[in-house]
Amino acid sequence: MIRTHDAGSLRATDAGTTVTLAGWVARRRDHGGVIFVDLRDGSGVVQVVFREEDAHALRNEFCVKVVGEVTRRPDGNENPELPTGEVEVTAAELEVLSEAAPLPLPVDDQVEAGDDIRLKYRYLDLRRSGPANALRLRSRASQLARGVLHERDFLEIETPTLTRSTPEGARDFLVPVRLQPGSWYALPQSPQLFKQLLMVGGMERYYQIARCYRDEDFRADRQPEFTQLDIEMSFVTEDDVIDLGEAIVSALWKDLAGHEITRPIPRITWHDAMARYGSDKPDLRYGVELTELTEYLRGTEFRVFAGAIDAGGYVGAVVMPGGAAKSRKELDGWQDWAKARGARGLAYVVLDAETGEARGPVAKNLSAEHLGGLADAVGAKPGDAVFFAASANAREAQELLGAARVEIAKRAGLIDESAWAFCWVVDAPMFEKTDEGGWTAVHHPFTSPNAEWVDRFEEAPDRALAYAYDIVCNGNEIGGGSIRIHRGDVQKRVFDLLGITPEEAQDKFGFLLEAFKYGAPPHGGIAFGWDRVCMLLAGADSIREVIAFPKTRGGFDPLTGAPTPITAQQRAEAGIDAKPKPAATAHAGTAGPAAPVADPV
Repeated sequence: MIRTHDAGSLRATDAGTTVTLAGWVARRRDHGGVIFVDLRDGSGVVQVVFREEDAHALRNEFCVKVVGEVTRRPDGNENPELPTGEVEVTAAELEVLSEAAPLPLPVDDQVEAGDDIRLKYRYLDLRRSGPANALRLRSRASQLARGVLHERDFLEIETPTLTRSTPEGARDFLVPVRLQPGSWYALPQSPQLFKQLLMVGGMERYYQIARCYRDEDFRADRQPEFTQLDIEMSFVTEDDVIDLGEAIVSALWKDLAGHEITRPIPRITWHDAMARYGSDKPDLRYGVELTELTEYLRGTEFRVFAGAIDAGGYVGAVVMPGGAAKSRKELDGWQDWAKARGARGLAYVVLDAETGEARGPVAKNLSAEHLGGLADAVGAKPGDAVFFAASANAREAQELLGAARVEIAKRAGLIDESAWAFCWVVDAPMFEKTDEGGWTAVHHPFTSPNAEWVDRFEEAPDRALAYAYDIVCNGNEIGGGSIRIHRGDVQKRVFDLLGITPEEAQDKFGFLLEAFKYGAPPHGGIAFGWDRVCMLLAGADSIREVIAFPKTRGGFDPLTGAPTPITAQQRAEAGIDAKPKPAATAHAGTAGPAAPVADPV
């Protein structure tokens, strides 16, 4: 090793020791013939004292090697802000390992820089303690999770990243195959089907920290490539998987956040979550809840509400504590907020702080009877505001109110940012209607219906429930999974309901249906969105802060300039424009699987 000690490890007990250090010049201060340098390495910072003539050429971020003696700082010169603040190193030798050009990005925790410049010079950004500590936390999180799983005899098994495209889920990233011009691999959206095949193969307890890829439209805080902690188990029930998931998050939060999670973590059904919070990933750090008013307002002459009720839809409300004190401009601004979310608007009334009388645009359209009991119906007090949503589509209205609930909590200061609130959302629907009138899987088509519905989900697909479970932390879905279908007949029935023809099922999923013929065990699993888990543990605002080399929202990498065009020669060699030979399609039913969608994370 070039060095004998880490800079951040030196303490008063090391006084008198000769050490060799190596690192970067974090800061330099000249004091009349003496130069003080804060020397930084991965462990921390220590002050090094040079004679002026020995260190005259040193500049910030020079990479240097120093030999010197550890001494206690003079009385009164200690720095309690540093773990090494009681000591300094008096330099005897200096070697410049490499010089640094003028910096395009300040390597200083106190100076903020724009995201674009940070990503372009990410290697400099990582010298700052915040980004560096985020990656160290991520490494520790992976160690802790592996520890929990290895204690329970899990096997870490890698699955392919060059696989085949399937018709479900998001768009795939495609890779041309030079040796088979016109044919393409797909990068996996998750290891879903491979891990199920591992269960058929008798591996019983599998996990993997897996890289996954989705060619989605770019959205805030999403990355085209991401990581999930992927887990699958044979001969288990939903409770078994949930218990393991709780063991993992408990270990993570205890070690990395100093928080003891109370177990068992509360469970709430999907339908209750939507009814009470307007979200299938509710933030339980505050108590504002939705109230359904469909029956209460039945018979109203207000056309917006009456139309939704007559169509068999939903009318609901959410209360903003103290909202009546807001200006008319602020209250009307909620209309723009709702329209930005694709809604027509957000109706409201305010309750006078003294009399409790309802005022506002909606009040004049409601009967005296409905207005008189409104406060009690929604749990509002004088001085509050009440926001309404109505739609023939109940879920649409609930989701609008759920988003309003979150916004109310932010604007009203109801969120305790130091709190942790976990829950499991269970008993999710198996299917939901598509815009074309067909059915699609809410989670993925390999999720098992629960015992009540497994033999009759075709009778009422909109009411059939799944053995599915998502774990939520502070309104963030950090993991999700399900008990899987392990019977070929059930899987074929699900494919049929989803409009996947027997021929298409055989072509795309024949390998899975074939595997189910040979004694597939009951199995289930869960996948944690590792980027989001680490973001929460690090107290970061974006998953980019816990990814070593993230991309922008547009999927661009400022560091390398990726993605880039390819040359004509590369295009020809890859066979991008070639048409596949007919023989190549004959193997489609036996080719290796790609997971159409991940466990939702």
